[in-house]
Amino acid sequence: MKMLCYVWLPLLAALFAGCGDKTDNALQGYAEGEYVRVAAPFGGSLQTLQVQRGSQVKAGDPLFILEQVNETAARREAEERVRNAEAQIADLKKSRRPSEIDAVRAQLTQARASLKLANVTLARQEQLAASNFISKSAVDESRAAVERDRARVGELEAQVTTVQLAARQDEIRAAEANAAAARAALAQADWKLAQKSVRSPFAGLVNDTIYVAGEWVPAGAPVVSLLPPQNIKVRFFVAEPALGALKIGDAIEVRCDGCAAPLAAQISFISPQAEYTPPVIYSRETRAKLVYLIEARTTPLDAVKLHPGQPVDVRLVR
Repeated sequence: MKMLCYVWLPLLAALFAGCGDKTDNALQGYAEGEYVRVAAPFGGSLQTLQVQRGSQVKAGDPLFILEQVNETAARREAEERVRNAEAQIADLKKSRRPSEIDAVRAQLTQARASLKLANVTLARQEQLAASNFISKSAVDESRAAVERDRARVGELEAQVTTVQLAARQDEIRAAEANAAAARAALAQADWKLAQKSVRSPFAGLVNDTIYVAGEWVPAGAPVVSLLPPQNIKVRFFVAEPALGALKIGDAIEVRCDGCAAPLAAQISFISPQAEYTPPVIYSRETRAKLVYLIEARTTPLDAVKLHPGQPVDVRLVR
């Protein structure tokens, strides 16, 4: 009786296998992910790790924060430099203070009074010189005093006009250039500070975290490894006779264990170099034959159904 069971069991297994899905034309392959390793351009102690391995993140979600004491201080310094430069521009564009203008005007009033007195003195000296009561040299001195006081009045009138004006245009342009340089330094400080708080560039799966809080992270060292859905692809191999019928963009069907229905995909890469049958393909018939690597991608919605390293069956859609 046992012998009959041993004979019929393989026959029944073969019968039921024939009633299932046919995989005669299926090509063996596997899913693979292109991981994105997120790092900061500057080194520092890992202050906060805001994600866990296996979690899903959205674009813009915070990933990790490095200590930023130095960058924060540099930003404050740059901000104060901008304020100082802008204050200098505002000061150059204004006239002098009212008290300074009043002081110059008072000096002008004094100079005009002196000029008036000098003119009166000169007229008196000229009358006396005409009557030969004084020498001609005394008249010359009076004339010189008048010219001196007249020049002083002109000088102070020009000063009154000047103190009511803004600074020269070249001084203002130089101050504006300094302010622009200060604002550029502030933008650079803002950028450096922002690089210490890293956010996810896109939605995806947190595949791994490389450091823990408190560890020193070198500049450019990845802290979080992400796997976006669009970076999951299917890799399979075809023999040389079938290569000529394939081209980029051809449709394929991907089947996997646990998938309710085949996944539609398109060929995205065809290797230009031949290689031997890879070890992930255990077909005895194709062993030691040259094959070509083919890569295909599904839609992001279907890609999340696949996991890197998962074996799949691929069918070409004709």
